[in-house]
Amino acid sequence: MARVAVAFSPAHLSGYFRKVSGAEVQTTGSKGAGVVVEEGVQAVVSPGSITSITIHRLSPEGMIQEMYEGSPPLEYAMKRLGVTAHVTTSCRLPIGAGFGCSAAALLATLSALSSLYSLHLSREEISALAHESEVMHQTGLGDVAALQGGGFVCRKGPGIHGEIIRQMSDARLVALSFGPLLTPSVLGSEEAMAQVNTAFPDRCPDDLEDFLSLSRTFAEHSGLITPRVRQALECCDRNGVPASMTMLGEGVFACEDGAREALSPLGTPFLLRISPHGFSPAEEDG
Repeated sequence: MARVAVAFSPAHLSGYFRKVSGAEVQTTGSKGAGVVVEEGVQAVVSPGSITSITIHRLSPEGMIQEMYEGSPPLEYAMKRLGVTAHVTTSCRLPIGAGFGCSAAALLATLSALSSLYSLHLSREEISALAHESEVMHQTGLGDVAALQGGGFVCRKGPGIHGEIIRQMSDARLVALSFGPLLTPSVLGSEEAMAQVNTAFPDRCPDDLEDFLSLSRTFAEHSGLITPRVRQALECCDRNGVPASMTMLGEGVFACEDGAREALSPLGTPFLLRISPHGFSPAEEDG
């Protein structure tokens, strides 16, 4: 039986952020706050003489809804390691929609590759390479740092070595996504980032309710709210449900109480539980 390694990383929902440009990749990233959620990305890797990458977006029941081929961030990271492999990543969350799926895919895949090829990469080495690839491809700035652990997260400095405050909570969120925003077009735009940086609330939230309040204020001043996001936020407002915009994605997240009823007329909301853990080591079969 062919050798296969499997690894998993939870995802990260970002509420607000500010880009920090450092002298090198590892000191470049962002400050901000978000939530590590139990849903995430599973990576399955097997040996291959050439690299092939398949991305599956799954239904809530686990059926393949969408399939994509190739991933520049993953291909970059694998070249940096000097390995080739067949990679399949699977995720129930919307891809490219503000849930840190790119970072989760990198962390899960690199963990699985380390096991498959006995690379003996430490968690820090995996995180450093994943963060480098995210920054180089402008697919994320702070998700990798957040996903080194679980909980409700405030990142006080850029990169994987920046100070992070984590709080654990059994509170749950509800999210509704309309699809992706082009993250590189935002992170690579000086004008967009200037407005985002000005909107940034430069403090850590006291609790989840404060996180939602700070995130909403940030969203309102960021210039990123789209008409569909505005409609969803207004539905939550009318029902007294604290809510904000996913960063960076065209969607909203809200407190569980009353959120399903408020958002259901606009789509199918889904439940998010806070994960107590970050990305997991790989398991190998065969």
